[in-house]
Amino acid sequence: MSTKNEHQDSGDALATTPPRPSRRRFLQSAAAAATVGAAPHLRAQTQTPIPAAPPAEVRSPVPGRPVTLTINGRAYTLQLEPRVTLLDALREYAGLMGTKKGCDRGQCGACTVIADGRRINSCLTLAVMHEGENITTVEGLASNGVLSPLQRAFIEHDAFQCGYCTPGQLCSATALLNEFRNGTASTVTADVRSRPPQLSDDEIRERMSGNICRCGAYVNIVAAVRAVHEGGEQNVASGSGSSDNRHNA
Repeated sequence: MSTKNEHQDSGDALATTPPRPSRRRFLQSAAAAATVGAAPHLRAQTQTPIPAAPPAEVRSPVPGRPVTLTINGRAYTLQLEPRVTLLDALREYAGLMGTKKGCDRGQCGACTVIADGRRINSCLTLAVMHEGENITTVEGLASNGVLSPLQRAFIEHDAFQCGYCTPGQLCSATALLNEFRNGTASTVTADVRSRPPQLSDDEIRERMSGNICRCGAYVNIVAAVRAVHEGGEQNVASGSGSSDNRHNA
């Protein structure tokens, strides 16, 4: 009798206890829930495609035109696009690599050349603007293979180290000596209405301030310029100049 009751009680307990889900059924339910949750996001991505970038505009090149430049006493006829700078014309078209491209913004003076006796930054001016002018680069400072007095002074006074700025320094200093001989004043001249009495170190530093030497050879550069000035020598290759125009094209 007792055995029958026990079986009946155990049967009632099994009937009231919910069945435990299997591990496989649980994983299947979790995967289904994740898929349902991600479906709206995936649908939004497929419904709003990213627009394609517009094709880049293709511009036809500007045709070149013949430009004749007189450089170091020689005429060069070059096919140049009107926007080519004098610096690029010298280096890339005339093959005169002495003039250096430093900042390409007219701030360092490495590209200084002399145009009709006036020193300019060749990176700030267009080549077509200098037809008919006599342009002197560092290659034209020597005469018949003989270095100019200023070039010799730079060597004797150790006025350069890496040498990158030296072509611009030499062209600028060459024009500086001519400017001073022609009576051009500077911002440190005591009386700009009269001829500067002497080319002092302050005058040299101010007049050379448009040329940067990253090696810091300024003391020796000033000494070289002063030595040439005191020796009374002049570089005839530069022509005659009358304006201090380092920064303008």
